[in-house]
Amino acid sequence: MQSLKNLFSAPWSSTAKLDGKTVVITGANTGIGKETALDLAKRGAKIIMGCRDMEKAEAAVKEIIEGSANQNVSCLKLDLSDSKSIREFAEAINKEPKLDILINNAGVMVCPYGKTADGFEMQIGVNHFGHFLLTYLLIDLIKKSAPARIITVSSMAHSWGSINLEDINSEKSYDKSKAYAQSKLANVLFSHTLAKKLEGTGVTTYSLHPGVVQTDLWRHLNGPQQFVMKMVSPFTKNSVQGAQTTIYCAVEPSLENQTGGYYSDSAPAKCSASGKNDDLAQKLWELSCRLLSITWE
Repeated sequence: MQSLKNLFSAPWSSTAKLDGKTVVITGANTGIGKETALDLAKRGAKIIMGCRDMEKAEAAVKEIIEGSANQNVSCLKLDLSDSKSIREFAEAINKEPKLDILINNAGVMVCPYGKTADGFEMQIGVNHFGHFLLTYLLIDLIKKSAPARIITVSSMAHSWGSINLEDINSEKSYDKSKAYAQSKLANVLFSHTLAKKLEGTGVTTYSLHPGVVQTDLWRHLNGPQQFVMKMVSPFTKNSVQGAQTTIYCAVEPSLENQTGGYYSDSAPAKCSASGKNDDLAQKLWELSCRLLSITWE
């Protein structure tokens, strides 16, 4: 939620251009992902959107081209709940000459219990494992393109989360809000560890809270939760406002030498103590590699 200070202060803005830059955004056919794509397209970037629903994605591409007057916008099929789809998408992206900005934006929120094609609980599977694997598959191209940025959209919900290393897929018991918070904490920990592993490469990482944004992600909230969200809606953000911190992390020149940090309201912010726990971050990294059958030192 926005602080009162930020409700009344001038919003962050930047005239930074992205001509000649290539940006990949996951889940960009709706909400803050779509607004991020539109903004970065207006700045001259080549935009590739990774989306599950190609019909919606193609409509979004058309809108973004019209809204930005930038023809260099396209979409490719990406289902983050299926490692086969992630590998096919990465294979296509790896044919690009460069990748300057990767935005891990797609997500699912407080959905009923379900499993991905690879047997992961849906929220940790899509929000964390899917983006972990995608970033791994694209990391060589990103390093080759340095200076480059990797941005992962988390949430303030990470501060209520804990990582259950013994039952990461919530098989023993499932609470959809706890599973969501766990996946968002995993995003922060991933970005934190990734920054350390990329030291000296010219690739920097950022995780962020977009604000409490009115998006399609609310669709799984129950009646009382929906009522609460309506009560606080004057303090929530629309998708354009919600996209600002992602855009800030993508283009703000002063962040060029900052890495591993957490951001909110287009400014550095404090993440939870768990979000900075090196030991937990490393254990989650090792578990993720093991479950995805990859080696990423």
